Amino acid sequence: MTRDQLQNGVATGASAALRGLGRLGRRSGRAGLAGARLGASGAKKLFFLLVGKGEGLGLTGGRLRIAMLAFGCLYLAIVGRLVHYAVAPEVGAVARLSAAVSANARPDIVDRNGQVLATDIKVSSLYAEPKNIIDVDEAVELLSGVLKDLDRDDLRAKLSTRKGFVWLKREISPADQVAVFRLGIPGVGFLQENKRIYPNGDVVAHVLGFADVDNKGIAGIEKYLDTSGKTAEAAAAAGAGGRLEPIALSLDLRVQHAVRDELKAGMEKFKAIAASAAIADVETGEIVSLVSLPDYDPNRPTDALKPDRINRVNVGVFEMGSTMKALTIAMGLDSGKFNLQSRMDARSALAYGRFRINDFHPQRRILNVPETFIYSSNIATARIALGMGVDAHKAFLAKMGQLNRLQTELPESSRPILPPRWGELNTITISFGHGLAIAPIQSVMAVSALVNGGLLIKPTLMRRTAEEARSKAVRVIKPSTSVAMRYLMRLNAERGSAKKADVPGYRVGGKTGTAEKVVGGRYSKTKNLTAFTAVFPMDAPKYMMLVVLDEPKALPETHGFATSGWNVVPVGGKMVERVAPLLGVEPVYDAPPANDLLASTGMAVGGVQ
Repeated sequence: MTRDQLQNGVATGASAALRGLGRLGRRSGRAGLAGARLGASGAKKLFFLLVGKGEGLGLTGGRLRIAMLAFGCLYLAIVGRLVHYAVAPEVGAVARLSAAVSANARPDIVDRNGQVLATDIKVSSLYAEPKNIIDVDEAVELLSGVLKDLDRDDLRAKLSTRKGFVWLKREISPADQVAVFRLGIPGVGFLQENKRIYPNGDVVAHVLGFADVDNKGIAGIEKYLDTSGKTAEAAAAAGAGGRLEPIALSLDLRVQHAVRDELKAGMEKFKAIAASAAIADVETGEIVSLVSLPDYDPNRPTDALKPDRINRVNVGVFEMGSTMKALTIAMGLDSGKFNLQSRMDARSALAYGRFRINDFHPQRRILNVPETFIYSSNIATARIALGMGVDAHKAFLAKMGQLNRLQTELPESSRPILPPRWGELNTITISFGHGLAIAPIQSVMAVSALVNGGLLIKPTLMRRTAEEARSKAVRVIKPSTSVAMRYLMRLNAERGSAKKADVPGYRVGGKTGTAEKVVGGRYSKTKNLTAFTAVFPMDAPKYMMLVVLDEPKALPETHGFATSGWNVVPVGGKMVERVAPLLGVEPVYDAPPANDLLASTGMAVGGVQ
């Protein structure tokens, strides 16, 4: 087609258009006609601008200009889209995730002296908006080249969806963050998250628990903060630009370090498979230290679910052995049916049907109550329980919190294991610590009541004053009974099985216990659980300590014995020696003997041989 032919064609078409517009104008008026003429004129000018007015090459140049205009519009659209992706990514999904991350802020946890036990730090995490990814294969190649630990197939699957948001890697390192940033991949970005860290590692693991990758409490105090609403308060404070006050626990980090150090050393020395310890303030119920070994690092809680990593103070249930005798004797004294001069026949085994109850260190004579306590006589203790009767025995143990689950701020707890049918034989064996399995924290609570004047105070891991504790306390024994129990426990450290824990100056008192473990439904003769309940200072009780070793072994220095007096008692003595100064207990080296504890009560003491 020649230029003239093309122009004639355009002119003919324009004329036809004008005639049509003229007819329309006659119907619509002059305004419509003027608009039609202007449109035709503009179209004609645009055509000549693009195609040109020359021959041959002019027409070709026009076609090139049309193609260039089309491609220019396409490139402008792509560039605009890229800028949109980089500057304003999927606002809805990212904004929602950012708000959710802020809501996961957690309050700091500190010990009673303000030492930080748990806190939040800010970390960056890598995310993608798959529906905004232009080239999935290229993104996979670039990201996997920088982040070697990313699975390529998993990454491709995530980026191939049409979701608005997916996580690619949580808690990315600063170096990796810079490397990914330099890739400049549209649809990939970073979001700051709160990460929980525990500066003291495994030292306080079983109390604190840990938080997961989303900063939600999974166990221990961390879970308690979520269920009690403390985390929600922290999130609200963070959202308002503030920060919630730290949560102060009753723990003393210095004491916790010392207890764990001595417990670990004792566990290793006596080749025990596990160990636990707790220290409580007998006036407030505050737990000053709680250790369970083996433990784990809450910063890397991969070991937390292993069966041997349970919190043995709150979750484990054990037969506590002769430490239970303290409760049995307190029951008898408090009832008025027995006093310190009461005498029990321990000359021979106690027969009950086909069963025979014997003593580990038989005295083969009549024993009074102090002798029953310091010689840890099964026979004499069982006679006290039988003298009280089954119903009275059960009622007293229930009153002391030994028959029901004890719940503290820690979500983890266990129910005691009770005999399905409780008869006289059960009362006999439970009186000296066999046939009833409890959590050690229950023993801590009960023994504290025996020495603090007779008030049962529920243990707590939060700060609490003595006045607050007394307002919720329940009287379980008379004050005079409490004085008698302090005398017996101090006497046991002076002359009985707790002598290896009688640290000079700190007036320690206590009761030992050795329980045969149940293996395959039978009591083992080679596997024991040894326990030591200690109180100091005995003349003005302030702290109660429980130490437990699981399956300690006999050593040459223990002369083949693996009972509590040879292993857990010296371990407890070393703990007292280290923690008493930290707790402000001043040594008194000329302290009066145990008998003087009874001077104010007028109680008579039977002779102790």
